[in-house]
Amino acid sequence: MKILQVSELTQQIKNLLESHFTQVFVEGEVSRPTYHTSGHLYFSLKDDKSVIRVVMFRSDLANVPFRVEEGQKLIVGGRIGLYSPRGEYQLYAKELHPAGEGSLQIAFKQLKERLEKEGYFAKNRSIPDFVRSIAIVTSKTSAALQDMLRVANKRWPLVKIYVVNSLVQGKEAAQELAEAIRVADGLGADVMIVGRGGGSLEDLWCFNEEIVAKAIFEAKTPVVSAVGHEIDYVISDFVADLRAPTPSAAMEMILPDRMEVLQMLDILQERMYKRMLSIAALKEQDMLYVQRSLQQLSPQKKIALYLSQMQSLYATLQQAMQMQLSHKAQLLPQIKNSIQNAIQSIMHKKYQELDHLQQKLQFAYESKKTPPAFAQVIKDGKPVALENVAIGDDIELQDLSYRLTAQVKGKDAL
Repeated sequence: MKILQVSELTQQIKNLLESHFTQVFVEGEVSRPTYHTSGHLYFSLKDDKSVIRVVMFRSDLANVPFRVEEGQKLIVGGRIGLYSPRGEYQLYAKELHPAGEGSLQIAFKQLKERLEKEGYFAKNRSIPDFVRSIAIVTSKTSAALQDMLRVANKRWPLVKIYVVNSLVQGKEAAQELAEAIRVADGLGADVMIVGRGGGSLEDLWCFNEEIVAKAIFEAKTPVVSAVGHEIDYVISDFVADLRAPTPSAAMEMILPDRMEVLQMLDILQERMYKRMLSIAALKEQDMLYVQRSLQQLSPQKKIALYLSQMQSLYATLQQAMQMQLSHKAQLLPQIKNSIQNAIQSIMHKKYQELDHLQQKLQFAYESKKTPPAFAQVIKDGKPVALENVAIGDDIELQDLSYRLTAQVKGKDAL
């Protein structure tokens, strides 16, 4: 009996498994999927009775359009191999197929859900009401481009159109589309149309790539997604600011119809004419009002008003003067009497002063005759001789320095 080493037995089992199970397809439920930093994928495939480990290397995983997730039902195609260091057999996957729903549908749903969570569908660019220029990202040889140009020329031939050529189908299309979108974004157009005609899901797949979605999301120009037919939905439809059911419909949605515009211009012209007539009538009324106001405020009108006011004031002044003169005329006799009385009073006073001065003068004169140390007899303000003085008279004795008042008590002749 031959005794084998563990490695020898493991190698024989490995050779047996790998030679008999070179290509198998196994269906089961995904458990614990792990995307390694190396780029490889590790997971388990199980049913209600058994489990098998699955490894898919990076080179093969690149061809899988969707992400493997916990609980997915998959059909895994590949070969059976044995991992010698542990003595475990496992399935080395070459291809993955969803059991039921197609892989592209799953990839579409996964990317759509992830981009929506990341805010790619939160539109914030508004398409102008009047578009003057359009950047179209599509294949320059496509029928879709010709349809769009035809519609644009019919609806609004004044629009300026830039065409940025790009692949719209195939493995290289997504990268080229993203670059074309960035180029179109730099042209300064009012709006950008990204699209192509109809096709299968595989034909339209480049519009479901994340790189294209990111280019649309980062563009500053408002984007219209016009891919396929009305029933076709791609990721670019959700990221763009407007989704058009077809490329031709995109032009119809963003460009005005020149016939409608002409009709609207006719309507506006008629409205403007009526409005101008209404404004002219209102302005005419305003002008008449201003004219009347100017007439009221004219220098001639003001002069006439001032003359009228002056005449009125002159008449009032004359009346006031007449009243004053009449009043003064009534007061004139009183004033005359008052003046006469005043003059008489003044004259009387002056006469008294004159008499007093005369007396003083007379006294001064008489005093010159009176010897020194002798007094003069004064009666009733006049010098008198003693013979003219009677008993009981009030007299004054006065010299140059003094005056005495006395009463005659007796009188005797000498």
